[in-house]
Amino acid sequence: MTVWVEIDLCNGCKRCIKTCPYGAIEIKDSKAHILKQCTSCGACLEACKEKAIQTDARPKTIPDFSDRQGVWVFAEQRGGNLSRVSLELLGKAQELAMTLNQEVSALLLGSGVSKLADTLIEYGADNVYLAQHRALENYRTLSYTKVIEELLVNYMPNILLLGATHLGRDLAPRLSRRVGVGLTADCTELTIDPGEGILLQTRPAFGGDIMATIANRYSRPQMATVRPGVMEAIKKPGNKGRVIRHKVSLLEKEIRTKILEMVRERKKNVSLADAKVIVAGGRGVGSKEEMKSLFSIAELMGGEVAGTRIIVEEGWLPVERQVGQTGQTVRPEIYIACGISGAIQHRAGMLGSRYIIAINKDERAPIFEVADWGIVGDLHEVVPAFEKAIRANKGK
Repeated sequence: MTVWVEIDLCNGCKRCIKTCPYGAIEIKDSKAHILKQCTSCGACLEACKEKAIQTDARPKTIPDFSDRQGVWVFAEQRGGNLSRVSLELLGKAQELAMTLNQEVSALLLGSGVSKLADTLIEYGADNVYLAQHRALENYRTLSYTKVIEELLVNYMPNILLLGATHLGRDLAPRLSRRVGVGLTADCTELTIDPGEGILLQTRPAFGGDIMATIANRYSRPQMATVRPGVMEAIKKPGNKGRVIRHKVSLLEKEIRTKILEMVRERKKNVSLADAKVIVAGGRGVGSKEEMKSLFSIAELMGGEVAGTRIIVEEGWLPVERQVGQTGQTVRPEIYIACGISGAIQHRAGMLGSRYIIAINKDERAPIFEVADWGIVGDLHEVVPAFEKAIRANKGK
């Protein structure tokens, strides 16, 4: 693409200079001139009222993707156990597919994992593409990439969704590069544009200060990763699906990596994703010692304790208890936010809660905008009273 100036049309108004983000235009002899640092971004074209700035670029046309059909979900499994996020994505895939009038399919890779196909069908898969091979028993980037690339090329889906897990974050960018398509990572919302019928992918941007919606108009499949806990797993009673077996041809020399030993670190299991009640603390809690009152309430209610990023950075809670954009996404029945201001980074991780109770002494705190019930007051006075009321109620 080349940008140039038709000197006879230029009146030297300098609008283009103000518009150019690269300082690539100068006025010389009362006429605009394009400098060598021009990136051909095109920002100056609309700014020029005299149409003196010209380009040989042609508008990009959207290809015909009518042959691209189906919403696909990568069914992540480890040791024969499906990850929860795969079932959550199937729930969202049902919604997207219904809007598009297309089918839902799951990709299942591994060794001896055919029994998992029934579960995937139960959660909404119309088709399960099953690829089994001893080289797929444990996840390795190149082996999984090669097999899924073959499936994408052969069956040409419209949409491919993966969980934003450690595995998904490794696999998704490699796949997108192989098949030459874009990828939107860590999405919090997926919808279908009613006009164009394309996937609108929403994710936090600029450190979570804004939410960006991204659309891929020029390549297929439309790819996105979604963090665990954001979507809801939905069973589809009586769903009848079919299993399509894909013949796999893999050689160890193609994979390049070899797993010598699997070492799993044993740590205390903190399952925020499964908790029905979460009591969360923010900066307003004040200290690690003050966190004890939150643990007391959580224990009384049969829940778990969580915190914001600052709580984890201060060392008051371990990282596996962090909720938010850079932590976990949760969907409990009750979320009690204690001393949490409600920054968008934290709210991104807990907005799926059924009921939100906020305790904060600042009545203007953003957390009250999303709370179902708000208590304006000092949490060091409110929380003990809250605990006393719970204990009294349990004693009845």
